[in-house]
Amino acid sequence: MRETLERRVRDLTTDPGQPLRQHAYQSPLRDERLAAWLGASLGVLFSICFLTGLYSHLHQHPLSWLPVPARPAGLYRVTQGLHVAAGIASMPILLAKLWVVWPRFVSLPAVKNAAHLVERIGLFPLVAGGIFMVFSGIANIAQWYPWRFGFPAAHYWVAWIVAGALVAHVGAKGAIARRALARPSRRPRLGDGDGVLGAVAEGAHAGLSRRGFLGTVFGAAGVLTLTTVGQTVTPLSRAALLGARDPGVGPQGRPVNRSAANAGVLHSSTSADYRLIVEGKVRRPLSFDASQLERMARHTARLPISCVEGWSYSARWRGVRVRDLLAMAGAAPTATARVHSLEGGSPYSSSFLDHAQAHDGDTLLATHLDGMRLDLDHGYPLRLIGPGRPGVNQTKWVTRLVVE
Repeated sequence: MRETLERRVRDLTTDPGQPLRQHAYQSPLRDERLAAWLGASLGVLFSICFLTGLYSHLHQHPLSWLPVPARPAGLYRVTQGLHVAAGIASMPILLAKLWVVWPRFVSLPAVKNAAHLVERIGLFPLVAGGIFMVFSGIANIAQWYPWRFGFPAAHYWVAWIVAGALVAHVGAKGAIARRALARPSRRPRLGDGDGVLGAVAEGAHAGLSRRGFLGTVFGAAGVLTLTTVGQTVTPLSRAALLGARDPGVGPQGRPVNRSAANAGVLHSSTSADYRLIVEGKVRRPLSFDASQLERMARHTARLPISCVEGWSYSARWRGVRVRDLLAMAGAAPTATARVHSLEGGSPYSSSFLDHAQAHDGDTLLATHLDGMRLDLDHGYPLRLIGPGRPGVNQTKWVTRLVVE
């Protein structure tokens, strides 16, 4: 029986007309040391993505018992830039890792014992989840959504699954990887002991060396990073050929993700009936029209806009301090606030200001950008701008400030 099975497998893997040809897997590049280098690199990049993504999630979905600090003002710009750069860099490394270890996925017998079965089951969330995270993240950068589920929730929860699977994989393979990395002169082949499909032919290889292969993969990761990171790192802006946004292009020389037309606020934001209402837990509710707000706008701050897609820019903003409005309305010293937009039906039509953010001296309801009255697409007549906040929480077309 065993001889018959091995003969059938051999026929499949040596017949050029069959899809699983044995010579398709013959490469001395498929060894444990190379797989360990790629796996360690992916582990570092995925860890950076997970930690910075968790920080971004806490900004967008704040927890009352874990307030996010408003300072330093540019921290979110750094963390989200790292998040996107690490995600982009991981794409060629993930593809290379899958190519190197692919013979293990199709090796026979498929399951050797119970422990091997558990290991294989554990690989599914790691591999499938890793592919999903990289693909969906890059699609989000391009604002292309070929799916019907909500991207932020799916990306967040799959990240936890991948993180758990990564920890389990490190626990199962960490010792093997350490041994492989510790002995550069010995390069065990991945196929050893994996049955017929795992056998790797001996002999010279006319293609890339292992060092050349790693150099090519890491070089591709570096090129992808350099051609996108310029949308955040200003000195590299000329090299940002693949950047989703040019920080110098857009209304008033600044990019936007969502225009007033897309948000459906063209009429309401320019209406003569526009008012900013300050209400909630206050002793004196307030109401201002656009001209009053412009006359009150005396404070200037240089603050960044940092979007989740990885692009950002710093600009000079002028407006009314939120903490001054809270004082005028007679709010409590411990007050928090929620800012509401004229835009309806969007999950980002309002944003929360915790105590530190609401009372920071540079948290503004801005009327001017770089010395000019706000363009409609930048949030005219009034937008929120504060230190250390993601762009989606810098609410545009503000109409209500509700004190909590």
